[in-house]
Amino acid sequence: MQKVNFTLKGLRADEMSIRLNAVRPQNGKLELKPTFSRKVRRAVENDKLCFITLTVKIEKTDDSPKPFDLNVTYTGVFESEASTEEERRAVVVEGTALLYPYLRAAVTTLTTAAMAAPVVLPVINGPLFAEDRENTGIVS
Repeated sequence: MQKVNFTLKGLRADEMSIRLNAVRPQNGKLELKPTFSRKVRRAVENDKLCFITLTVKIEKTDDSPKPFDLNVTYTGVFESEASTEEERRAVVVEGTALLYPYLRAAVTTLTTAAMAAPVVLPVINGPLFAEDRENTGIVS
């Protein structure tokens, strides 16, 4: 993947919510299975600005009870001189990697503050999303 210079201009927490559920782990273990999503938008008035929104959710279902429902969403505002589609894609992949530690810290802080067992998302070395790994040739 092409390298491109970009700057993080701002960061905000759009949503941080947790709701405790009356679920006790059986055999001492529960699989949390967080789901991640990303939205990418470009500023209409300034082509140099890119907004990347990352969300992580942990939600109970009938088949998979969870001790809590969690939703954390962060948005980063990035500025770059990217002019080609490949360069813009590189900003999205690298910007996602830059935002992920903030999302990770927020999940740990939120679960700890709720007096639940602290959840520490894994450190990701490389692209977070499968489509980014496919486009870069990185296999996980």
